[in-house]
Amino acid sequence: MCGIVGYVGPQSALDVVTAGLKRLEYRGYDSAGVAVQADGGLATARRAGKLVNLEKELSERPLPAATTGIGHTRWATHGGPTDANAHPHMDNAGRVAVVHNGIIENFAALREELTGRGHELASETDTEVVAHLLAEEYSVCADLAEAMRLVCRRLEGAFTLVAVHADEPDVVVGARRNSPLVAGVGQGESFLASDVAAFIAHTREAIELGQDQVVELRRDAVTVTDFDGAPADVREYHVDWDASAAEKGGYASFMLKEIAEQPKAVADTLLGRIDGSGSLMLDEVRIPANVLREVDKVVIVACGTAFHAGLIAKYAIEHWTRVPCEVELASEFRYRDPILDQQTLVVAISQSGETMDTLMALRHAREQGAKVLAICNTNGSTIPRESDAVLYTHAGPEVAVASTKAFLTQLVACYLVALYLGQVRGTKYADEIRAVVRDLASVSGAVERVLETMEPVRRLARSLADKNTVLFLGRHVGHPVALEGALKLKELAYMHAEGFAAGELKHGPIALIEDDLPVVVVVPSPRGRSVLHDKIVSNIQEIRARGARTIVVAEEGDDAVVPYADHLIRVPVTPTLLQPLVATVPLQVFACELATARGNEVDQPRNLAKSVTVE
Repeated sequence: MCGIVGYVGPQSALDVVTAGLKRLEYRGYDSAGVAVQADGGLATARRAGKLVNLEKELSERPLPAATTGIGHTRWATHGGPTDANAHPHMDNAGRVAVVHNGIIENFAALREELTGRGHELASETDTEVVAHLLAEEYSVCADLAEAMRLVCRRLEGAFTLVAVHADEPDVVVGARRNSPLVAGVGQGESFLASDVAAFIAHTREAIELGQDQVVELRRDAVTVTDFDGAPADVREYHVDWDASAAEKGGYASFMLKEIAEQPKAVADTLLGRIDGSGSLMLDEVRIPANVLREVDKVVIVACGTAFHAGLIAKYAIEHWTRVPCEVELASEFRYRDPILDQQTLVVAISQSGETMDTLMALRHAREQGAKVLAICNTNGSTIPRESDAVLYTHAGPEVAVASTKAFLTQLVACYLVALYLGQVRGTKYADEIRAVVRDLASVSGAVERVLETMEPVRRLARSLADKNTVLFLGRHVGHPVALEGALKLKELAYMHAEGFAAGELKHGPIALIEDDLPVVVVVPSPRGRSVLHDKIVSNIQEIRARGARTIVVAEEGDDAVVPYADHLIRVPVTPTLLQPLVATVPLQVFACELATARGNEVDQPRNLAKSVTVE
């Protein structure tokens, strides 16, 4: 949540910062603001609402020309989305400006201290206390980076801070704890942002900021220390996608673009996973094979869409490795006193690698002695850095808040992790692994074929735009697909949608069935799980007899469902465990089209943010 951009260099700081904020709009926000160093002082502009409001303000009351500046898009936590609460915040003298992501947990005590010393605070935010604290420390040390270090040692909670001072031209200082921040290194210019997308148009050379580190940006230097001032080790890396990957590319929305990119994303996530000897490889594995062989339980922790990927992974892990697997909501995990030990492998799934609930679950697991393997789409983010092993998905930047291509690539990564465990533990032979990988490789083309046949799904979605409820049913791996389909409809269309295990229908949910109620049913293959197929056909008959409108997702050649489907959506034949990779796609298209027909903003649904970096 929230977006941060900082710049120092020869270009117009305002142009660089506002363009960067536009690229970070996907993160979710309700106000925006900028500050620039100019004429020996600081000039700011802040407005509630979308960036267009800030742009209007800047056009009517332009800021002076400047080459150093910071900007922010805020998602309200402390205080409502008002002009006064928008960032940047300043001290009473107007000499320091600061922007902030995250939550400062001890801000109330700090605010009381400051007011007791005569400071006047003008907002309801936790952020403003930092501006006043920085001003106090700077008055003593006259060094913004040192002032930041001193202040950070007093703060509790999760935060990314970026600040400028009127007395230090051409300097931007940032700090991070439990919230993302990355530096960009250009030719005679430097950048700071909460996501590399903010500066990818200018440079692809980046430096990841570690936990409890302070960074000082000048035109020709980036200096990183820890909170005590000691030089910090940093990892420099090259971003392997360009600015065009974060643009809409002719699509009406980022979500449509990202749905269309799924065949490539699936294929890219599989690239380079088999070495010359035919063995599977992950990106970074710091867990010895003998330790993995001793694992007696796998626990998957994730949130939202990633949680649904974990539910599907459970089937693959238990089937291919014969190791028990639990799937936990990361937000609940550490609060229920889970049973973990050195023989437990925890798999943490997160698109951004900064999901706070998942990060805290990961840390709890490591404290209990468990090993952690991360599945993530963001190189250098916190969750991979703090894990013992990493498998990166290669979905490229996902801008739309509702996840699509990240979900499919997470599924592919989960299958690879299951196969890798089977390889290490000896429960899958090399030829069996290669056969599954071949099946996975063919899925890219299958997803492409699904996308080519979606016009009837779009028409159906438009015809249901005035409905208030849609139910989703599935069995086996189709149950998590049903949950994901319902989640997409909630996120995008703002309508009541629920997913059920089809076998539970008669245990209560069938009471919801009424005349013309749309019910989407994900049908398992009649080849792989024939008994389940027969049972779900019976479920379709039950709901249709009670007046429901049946929308059936079934594989090509499955004729048994035809008499009971009011609307039939065909998907290519795939192995049973891999069917979610094709069955999910029509539900994504369905939700996107229905939301569009209702006039909703599909890329930025209300009340949601792309990266949830607070608990």
